[in-house]
Amino acid sequence: MNRQLSRTDNLIHQFDTVLRTLVPHAARPSRPSPAANIEETSMTEADREHTVGLMRINHTGEVCAQALYQGQGLTAKLPDTREQMEQAAQEEVDHLAWCDARIEELEGRTSLLNPAFYMASFGLGAIAGAVGDRISLGFVAATEEQVGKHLDDHLQKLPSHDRRSRAILEQMREDEAHHERWALEAGGARFPLPAKLGMRIMSKVMTKSVYRI
Repeated sequence: MNRQLSRTDNLIHQFDTVLRTLVPHAARPSRPSPAANIEETSMTEADREHTVGLMRINHTGEVCAQALYQGQGLTAKLPDTREQMEQAAQEEVDHLAWCDARIEELEGRTSLLNPAFYMASFGLGAIAGAVGDRISLGFVAATEEQVGKHLDDHLQKLPSHDRRSRAILEQMREDEAHHERWALEAGGARFPLPAKLGMRIMSKVMTKSVYRI
């Protein structure tokens, strides 16, 4: 018989999720990295630094995704899509861990701004969840749409010979597209263009700052 989690249990779980998200190398993926069986290739210093910057942006994007799902988990009911949301959240953990590992391989570091972006995304997720499940799922779909555009852009900007990073981003792109589809199919609202433009501006602020910091 399953024991119902107490308020203290939930708080401990929430704190553990925060630590696993923000502490480097703490996230544990459920799937092997898509780059696992791909041989590393040599890079110039400029290519290495550029790739680290791109992967750092993607890592911070996954930090934001974890915060979004956690914030929604506190306020949204989502009784019919809880299982799908939990699966999506676990796949975002995979992305987080893969990007973290790739950055470490390239002798880079994750962004110093991650805690700030985590708090902002957590708040947005909690607000969206409190407004209603339709808006909450719509926010997931709109967010994943923005992430997909970033990934498409990064796949074009990666050094052509960096097959390890490319494999990671291609799998992430596939997963994010799936998350967007199920959120809409589950009844998520399609956000109007002004709302998407606002999200795009916030996204640009994140990418410009995280690329170097």
